[in-house]
Amino acid sequence: MWIARATARAIIAFARLLTGMRANWQGCIPAAVQRVYFANHSSHGDFVLIWGCLPPDLRTGTRPVAGADYWDGSPLRRFIGRDVFRALLIDRTRSDPGNDPVALMRGALEGGDSLILFPEGTRNTTDARLLPFKSGIYHLARACPEVEFVPVWIDNLNRVMPKGEVVPVPLLCTVTFGQPVLVADGEDKESFLSRCRGGLLALAPELD
Repeated sequence: MWIARATARAIIAFARLLTGMRANWQGCIPAAVQRVYFANHSSHGDFVLIWGCLPPDLRTGTRPVAGADYWDGSPLRRFIGRDVFRALLIDRTRSDPGNDPVALMRGALEGGDSLILFPEGTRNTTDARLLPFKSGIYHLARACPEVEFVPVWIDNLNRVMPKGEVVPVPLLCTVTFGQPVLVADGEDKESFLSRCRGGLLALAPELD
C-alpha cells in the first residue's frame, strides 16, 4: 500500500534528521541472508533505527517483533505497527495459551522473513547496561539453528527521548552490528544466552 510505504520513508527521514543515525557494520556486512537482529532496548524507537539502517532491499524482508498491547493501543499505532513495519505483534499477556511467541517467530522465519527482537523483553530504564535475557531467543535459535543471530547495539537513543519526556533532544545515534551468533549442537540455554549477552556488550561503548 503506497500510504504505508510513504509513511515508512517519512519516519526514517525524521529519524535520520533527529538522530543522524549511522550504521556501523563491525562484525558482519549487510547481506541477503536470513537473520535475527537482537538488540538492547531502551525506547519504542529502537526498532525504527535498526530497520532504517538496513539497506532498502533488506528492510522489506525484515520484521520487528513487538508487543501487541502497545502497538494495538490506537488506530495510528496499529497502522504503523502492522501496515508500515509489518511488525510481528506478540501478546505479552499470554491471554491465549495457543499464542506461543516462539512458534509465531519460528513461523515468520520459516516463511522467509528476518526478524528484529529485544531479548530483554521490555525497555531497560535501569542503570544496568542490559536486563536479564528472556529464554525465547534460545528456544528460537534451537528451532531455527541455520539462522544467524546478529547482536546490535543502539547507542544514545535513550537520551534522545528519555522516558516521560515529550520533546526529543537531537543527538547522534550509532547502530553497531556485531558478529553473528549460531547455536552450537547440544548447547544449553545458559551458555547460549551468555554468548549472546557477551556479543552484545562487546559492541557497547566504554563507560566514562
